[in-house]
Amino acid sequence: MADAPLRFAVVGGGQISQQAFLPAIGRTDKAVFTALVSGDPEKRDQLAREHGVTAWDYSQYGELLASGTIDAVYVATPVFRHREFAVPALEAGVHALVEKPFEVSGEHAQAVIDAAHRGGATLMVAYRLHQEPGTVALMEAVRDGVVGDPRYFTSAFSQDIDERNHRGSNGFWGGPVADMGTYPLNQVRTLFGAEPIRVSAHGVRTPGRSFDFEDTVAVSLTFPGERVAQFTVSYATASTQNFTLAGSEGSITSPVCYEWGDDIAITWTVTDADGETEEHRHDAVDQFAGQIDYFVDCVRSGTEPEPSGEEGLLDVLALEAIEESLRTGRPVDLPARERSRRLSGDQVRAIAPPPKPDDDELTSVITQNP
Repeated sequence: MADAPLRFAVVGGGQISQQAFLPAIGRTDKAVFTALVSGDPEKRDQLAREHGVTAWDYSQYGELLASGTIDAVYVATPVFRHREFAVPALEAGVHALVEKPFEVSGEHAQAVIDAAHRGGATLMVAYRLHQEPGTVALMEAVRDGVVGDPRYFTSAFSQDIDERNHRGSNGFWGGPVADMGTYPLNQVRTLFGAEPIRVSAHGVRTPGRSFDFEDTVAVSLTFPGERVAQFTVSYATASTQNFTLAGSEGSITSPVCYEWGDDIAITWTVTDADGETEEHRHDAVDQFAGQIDYFVDCVRSGTEPEPSGEEGLLDVLALEAIEESLRTGRPVDLPARERSRRLSGDQVRAIAPPPKPDDDELTSVITQNP
């Protein structure tokens, strides 16, 4: 049946799955949680019992794909395992919603995109803000000239991460640039409607912390048209999120722009050339339910999602350049590129959020924050 709920297998039962995706899938009648794939027996069996779904070990993944019991996978493993689970699903004709960052290299990202083409399956990268009403309204306002010609962007996004969490010991691609930097990077690429042509980065390791990478990193980007951007991300500070966009005729500031939760209201304020301000505060929505709802609509209509594999690839290529700059201490030039799609109002989904589960309600998870 064309309107039957899309049957999802969740691959990876970590914090984002338990705290965000699993509560969200129950908020839309377009999808249903059917199977859980995990390498942790305690987590796998307990969550499967709680949700009334089948449980599969990672070693049984091929059997699950061939079983005919699922239509799609949500891949929420650590990023270095995304390709391992996305490629065979897509080649089997099983649709894939893959968490961000999309991959650990442009080569790996392209391999996932190619698998989707071979299998004729829908691939979407889980940019949840691309369905969030306040974020899409922001992008459309900038596109319509609310600040004139956008000239520079600056942002910060940080939190205090527990080193025992998997993010604490998986190098650059588990660290703050790939994990948190994807948000300001994707934000500025979308606000400018362009791709960076040069990046440079500088990182430090906070005394007393045991991460195996630079835990605080400042990134600078140059875009065509003599536009610039900077963002700083960290795993070793108190939580913060903000951005400023300045243009030829005004500016936009936002103190709530990247996070999710039942009390997170995306907010941004426009200041015009005369100093007059207008605040835009948007009601909290279930960002994960919104992306599930949009993804299912794309599957049903045969439409490529806007946050496609290409969108994920473009971020990964910039992240690779940032990684190189951190390693060499030198700026890295990027070839001129253009994105083929941009987000639009028709992909907005406003679904009321459920209460966010507390960390102590999660099963067999070392949570992100101490």
